[in-house]
Amino acid sequence: MDGLDRYQLGLGTWENDNPDACARSVETALELGYRHIDTAQAYGNEDAVGRGIANSSVPREEVFLATKVDTGNLGYHDVHETTGESLDKLRTDYLDLLYVHWPVDAYDAEATLAAFQDLYDDGTIERVGVSNFEVRHLDEARELLDAPIYAHQIELHPYLQQDELRSYAADHDHHVVAYSPLARGEVLDDPVLESIADKHDASVPQVTLAWHREIGVAAIPKATSPEHIEDNWGAREVDLDDEDHDRIADLDEGRREVDFPGAPWNN
Repeated sequence: MDGLDRYQLGLGTWENDNPDACARSVETALELGYRHIDTAQAYGNEDAVGRGIANSSVPREEVFLATKVDTGNLGYHDVHETTGESLDKLRTDYLDLLYVHWPVDAYDAEATLAAFQDLYDDGTIERVGVSNFEVRHLDEARELLDAPIYAHQIELHPYLQQDELRSYAADHDHHVVAYSPLARGEVLDDPVLESIADKHDASVPQVTLAWHREIGVAAIPKATSPEHIEDNWGAREVDLDDEDHDRIADLDEGRREVDFPGAPWNN
């Protein structure tokens, strides 16, 4: 196993924009056992993420490091230039996974994906990812790329279970990575999830992240404090039963925490 087959539970860094706190959270996570670290050009914290990795005792080659090209940087030449800048900030000469952050703004499927293909061919990136795509975008990308799509990162949590995109991923053999897996904290007070958590002597985040793992989805919850980082890591020890899964399935209402008029699903 490699990549997301081993490192399903990762550390997300969205809005972790205090440089020192961000670096500490990355270092803390790696020392605890995390190996999947996710960032993005748009987050403005690649420097801090790189510092956190460098400060840890974990060798770079043991870290599954992913970043995303910002929507304004998706022109052919900009992909090359800004990926180089990301590498410098992250203190690395390669990326385990590079995503197209959104298929909007400067995104042009042919030009953007040609740049990603170049980076894959020359070994700068080991895997190609996309994020926030609809089926039509995935179909187009598969036609244009010689490299396989390795992962599709989307909002996914008990209130937005993304059955269609999960089925597509299974059919076309790529991973699904969930951002906002805790629905930006909305799951924390859910009575169904609280009941399941009590049953397993676990926290609601642990139950929710265990659910992601058991449906075959990698999750990258944001956490900054050592307590939250450690609590999320404990999800690896939680095993849900069929009744739990049925109850969580009933929570799906298609509710998004991340939505705006220009989003791909609104156009």
